Amino acid sequence: MKNPKNWVVLLSIACFAYAGFALWRAWIVFQEGSVVATILAIAITVIPVLGVLLVIREIRFGIAMQQMGRQLSLEGGLPRDDLPKEPSGRVELSAAQARFEELSASADLDQWRDWYLIGIAYEDARDRKRARAAMRTAEKLFRAPPSGD
Repeated sequence: MKNPKNWVVLLSIACFAYAGFALWRAWIVFQEGSVVATILAIAITVIPVLGVLLVIREIRFGIAMQQMGRQLSLEGGLPRDDLPKEPSGRVELSAAQARFEELSASADLDQWRDWYLIGIAYEDARDRKRARAAMRTAEKLFRAPPSGD
């Protein structure tokens, strides 16, 4: 399977199947009726439910990233892939940092497009934590209803 979407579907199905199995087992334990069994059933339930919620959150995030990227591409707003690369194919760090400085200086932080581009710049500069945070901000702004201004 070379397509990442296939992996997402496969792993999501596995997560949901595991959650279903865990919930079924928790129900069996819960039916014993004792306090200890009830507490154990609750404990068995929490982790799979959290897992499913996190998978759903990440799938929504991925869909939003695709939608934003597609819209920016149609508008001609995606940055050109013209930065110098290392032999490994990664963007040279100094060039990535220079582009980040350029983007962040001119960014309107009320626009999802600018946050998306800043997220790409962070990713190129190898700061994944901030890249994801910027993309999450872009997603919130993208999903927000348009203001009446």
